[in-house]
Amino acid sequence: MSFGALAGLKIIDLTQMLAGPYTTMMLADHGAEVIKIEPPRGDMTRPNGPYRTDDKQRTHGGYFQSVNRNKKSVVLDLKSEAGREAFLKLVASADVVVENFRPGVMDKLGLSYETLCTDNPKLVYGALSGFGDPKTGLSPYVDWPAFDVVAQAMGGIMAITGAKGGAPTKIGPGVGDIIPGMMLAFGILAALHSARETGQGQFIDVAMTDGVLAVCERMIYQHSVRGEVAVPQGDGHPFLCPFGQFPAADGYVTIAAPAQPHFNNLCQRLDAPELAEDPRFTSAEARSKNQAELTTLLDEVTRKFTKAELATRLGGHVPFGPVMQMDEIAADPHYAARAMIETIEQPGSSEPIQVAGVPVKMTQTPGGVHMRGPYLGEHTEAVLRAAGVSDAEIAKLTNPKQET
Repeated sequence: MSFGALAGLKIIDLTQMLAGPYTTMMLADHGAEVIKIEPPRGDMTRPNGPYRTDDKQRTHGGYFQSVNRNKKSVVLDLKSEAGREAFLKLVASADVVVENFRPGVMDKLGLSYETLCTDNPKLVYGALSGFGDPKTGLSPYVDWPAFDVVAQAMGGIMAITGAKGGAPTKIGPGVGDIIPGMMLAFGILAALHSARETGQGQFIDVAMTDGVLAVCERMIYQHSVRGEVAVPQGDGHPFLCPFGQFPAADGYVTIAAPAQPHFNNLCQRLDAPELAEDPRFTSAEARSKNQAELTTLLDEVTRKFTKAELATRLGGHVPFGPVMQMDEIAADPHYAARAMIETIEQPGSSEPIQVAGVPVKMTQTPGGVHMRGPYLGEHTEAVLRAAGVSDAEIAKLTNPKQET
C-alpha cells in the first residue's frame, strides 16, 4: 500500500512503549514504510490492554493499536549473531533507524550509529531517551531510566500545572513521551532533507526532559526577565484575563477574552455590561492586576447558563469552547468532519476499535490510518526476504533452535 507524502521512505523502528512509537506512528501515518523490529517477546505494550470483553486472543491491546497502526512487525533477536546480521541487511537499504533505548545499549550490541553509517552514509539515526545521549551533551542523569511522569516532573511542566496554590499536577495524557516523540519526528524529517542535499546522514538526539522543558518556554523567560519561579496558575494565565475555565450550569467552558474588543463583546453577550464599565476592568492591564475579582464575578455570571446556552451566546464571537468529555467529542460534528476518530480492525473482537486520527491534513498527499497494528512478527519473512536474507537464514531466525 502506497500513500502519503512520505511514501518511499523506509524506517527501521526499534522503539517500544509510547515515546518512540509515537514518532514512528507519525511517519507511518504519512506513508513511510515503518518496519517495527520486536524482540521475540514483543513490544512491552502488547500485553497491556485494554481489551474488549469478547477478546480471547489478546494480541492487540488498545495501547498497542493506538500508536502502532500502519506498521509492519519483524521479530529479531539482536543479541544473536543471526539477528544482528539480518538487522544490518535491513539497515543497508533504510533511510532511518529510530530507537529509544538507554544510551549505550546499541553500542553494546555492535549496532551504534557509527557502525551503521559506515555502509549507509545517508542514514538518519534518531535516538530518544530520558536525558539524552553523551554525543550531544553528557547529562549527569544519563544512566537514569525515565518514563512520562519523570519527564513531566523534571522538565518543569508539572511545576506549573494544578490548582492555584496547590500541589504540582501531572498532565493527563503522556506528554512526557508524546512531546519528545513529536520533536524527534520533526528532527528526522529535517535530517532527511539535509541528507538529500548533502548525501550525509546524521545522529539525532532528543531527551524527553529537554522536549518537555522546550514547551514550557514561558516559565524560562519569566525567570529570566522577572526573576520569578512559575507556580501552578490553576485554570488562569499569569498575565492575561479573562483567560481560562469557567463554570456552567452543567459543566465547564473556557473563555479567552483579554483583548478589549473581545472583553466588551463577552460582557454584552453575557448580559453583564457593568463588568465592562467597572474601572477595575476597563483595560487589559487593569484586568490582569485584578484577576481574582474579575474571575469571581465572571464565575457568578457563566454558571447561570448551560454549556449549550453559552455556546449559542459566545461561540464564534469571542474565543470560547466547552470543556468536552470523550463521549461529547465522539458525537461532535467537528471531529467527524476532520476524520479525527478513525476505525480499524480489532483482532480477537467482533467489533472494530477507534483510535485517534491524523491531525496534519495535506491536500495533495494525505496521510491516514489504513492498517491495524501488526501481529508479532507478522511480516518477518516477507520483509527479510525482500532485504536479501536467504530462506535458510530466515528459518534460523524464526526457529532459533536451528541456529548453530
